[in-house]
Amino acid sequence: MPLAKKLHAKASWKRLVPWGALLPMALTVLVGYLGTALWSLRVSLSSARTFPQDDFVGLAQYERLFDNDRWLHSLGNLAIYGLLFIAACMVIGFLLAVFIDQKVRGEGLLRTIFLYPYAMSFVATGLVWQWVLNPESGLQQAVRQMGFESFSFDWIIDQDMVIYTIVIATVWQASGLVMALMLSGLRGIDEEIWKAARLDGIPTWRVYASIVLPMMGPTVATVFVLLFTGVVKVFDSVVSMTQGGPGTASDVPAKFIMDHLFGRANIALASAGSIVLLLMVVLLVVPLLILRNRGGDAKGHA
Repeated sequence: MPLAKKLHAKASWKRLVPWGALLPMALTVLVGYLGTALWSLRVSLSSARTFPQDDFVGLAQYERLFDNDRWLHSLGNLAIYGLLFIAACMVIGFLLAVFIDQKVRGEGLLRTIFLYPYAMSFVATGLVWQWVLNPESGLQQAVRQMGFESFSFDWIIDQDMVIYTIVIATVWQASGLVMALMLSGLRGIDEEIWKAARLDGIPTWRVYASIVLPMMGPTVATVFVLLFTGVVKVFDSVVSMTQGGPGTASDVPAKFIMDHLFGRANIALASAGSIVLLLMVVLLVVPLLILRNRGGDAKGHA
């Protein structure tokens, strides 16, 4: 075989190796994710109860879903939770990143401390905060034993306030991850920008608001997508803290789906709920990816 053909064959083989390495992940996506999503969609269009059925009832399950008061209530809880959770995580995470970016002493230790909660499971986080917020043995009781007999903090058993306890617990857990991502974005800002801002006498807060944050657009978008997907699938923390109670006061869509899938043997209705949650994520992520790609193309042409 001529040398040129051997080199060409070797180069072709090297190009195939990365694709071969990606094949298991590609099969996982196609079968484990896309396949199950299509199966759930098919089940949601049937009248299945305990076992899948091969019939077709159109959008009847979706009509039943949005006629269900519990489902609508869980969506309302998810909206409240999502807005507060995402806003609090992004603000606290960014402020922590700005603090650590000042080259503070013990930076490595502080990063570890702030990230540690995220290393815990959501179930463990929920159980810890359930104990902390328990009116009989947690924070309320501890403060009263210090002499403040009128102190009251019983949100976890208050139907109007319980959803905010879920926000507190999960923000405590996720803010460290946001801090780490934001810090990586801050460390990518050219130092010359800061020097120019100091020479022009621009206030520090204005530099962050008008220059730094817009330059961190991809990082902020990544953080937002991660937090949003976490909001949509929130389940473990709710179950371990409140079981969706008192009553259904802290119910969320994921718990509604799991209850109907395993507790009420209604897999068609549960599948319809899961497809709705999937659509929520797709409708957010796809436009963000398109905008990000357009931004990259614009920079390339520039």
